Amino acid sequence: MEKISVLGMGYIGLPTACMLANSGFEVLGVEIDKEIINKLNSGKLHIEEPELEKIFSSAFENNRLRVSLEPERSDVFIIAVPTPLDHRNKADLSYVISAVNKIKEKIKKGNLVILESTSPPGTTRNIVGKMITNSTGFIAGRDYYLAFCPERVLPGKIVYELENNDRIVGGVDKKSSEAAESIYKTFVKGKIFLTDLETSEFVKLAENTYRDINIAFANELSLICKDYGIDIREVIKYANMHPRVKILNPGPGVGGHCIPIDPWFILENTDRKDTLIEKCRKINNSMPFIISEEIAEIVGKYRDPKVTIFGFSYKENVGDIRESSAITINNELMEKGIKVLIYDPLVVNTKYKFSGLEESVKGSDLVLLFSGHSVFRDIDLKSVYNLLRNKNIFDTRNFFDKSTIEKLGFNYYRL
Repeated sequence: MEKISVLGMGYIGLPTACMLANSGFEVLGVEIDKEIINKLNSGKLHIEEPELEKIFSSAFENNRLRVSLEPERSDVFIIAVPTPLDHRNKADLSYVISAVNKIKEKIKKGNLVILESTSPPGTTRNIVGKMITNSTGFIAGRDYYLAFCPERVLPGKIVYELENNDRIVGGVDKKSSEAAESIYKTFVKGKIFLTDLETSEFVKLAENTYRDINIAFANELSLICKDYGIDIREVIKYANMHPRVKILNPGPGVGGHCIPIDPWFILENTDRKDTLIEKCRKINNSMPFIISEEIAEIVGKYRDPKVTIFGFSYKENVGDIRESSAITINNELMEKGIKVLIYDPLVVNTKYKFSGLEESVKGSDLVLLFSGHSVFRDIDLKSVYNLLRNKNIFDTRNFFDKSTIEKLGFNYYRL
């Protein structure tokens, strides 16, 4: 039985470790956060994700999965740690470098090292590979196997998609690709395609940049339609009747751990200037500021204005607030002297103070619908109307039916 160390017990590393353990491997999950280690060792999860508790309990109770602060000698090392942006919009690879430093002295000939962390092209070869060579003298493809395999999952469906989505595996050579493929084949039901290192790194970036550009197009259309007094929703509805057109809905910006980050990784090592990619990033980044200005204009006429935010996560039906535009809106409104209360029953373990539904709405001047959680469908809008001081709703997701909201007596605003 092969032993696998998975570095990083976050949204990707933990479910991956569980799936490998349930496939028969001896798995060690490595995490630098002592609180997370203590929680996992007590049999409890630190993240909310459908089906994760089930596969974690199975792996943990069958002693296939252990967790530790430090890695051990293993046959396979999988690195699944964060790669955030720094203040210059460059990849912060410090977590990757730290992970490699932890394993480099434990690697022996014939081992397999896989990087899953989304990274700029060349990271696996020029950083991970070179660090291992400098420490051990081992050459990737000769003494050990080196590969990259990007995750391609949607929060809220991570467990399902890790198992069912197609995967791209890129190795430093064919044998490395095949070695990595043999690991993923134990739990992946989708197809697995083999390519080279840099192509596999670039595929993930291209996927998310494509989405970012299409979102930016919808957002810019929305802003231009406002200049003309045209309803963007009507434009999208009729334009999408064309068989080769699929315009997305505008929104309050782009959040999460991938789409706002990955376009910058594409530009990391290129000298190209004034790119479409960068312009689209700026459009999407501008949306929470534009929304904050519009809200400030609406409530600015009231004494001691107060705004309630419904939903703080970056997308609907998840509790993940990473890179959420709601954070920017919250901060901008507070800087303008507007009191902000937040209601999101899905978000836990955050530094932001949340309130219950009634407490957050009572005496407020405007409800900002940010995340379109399904649970918000059950809210009694008549009660919300009665609790509000001023009856304004700003809908960033086209979540509510305009005619229904206006019949209840609300002033209804949207993108």
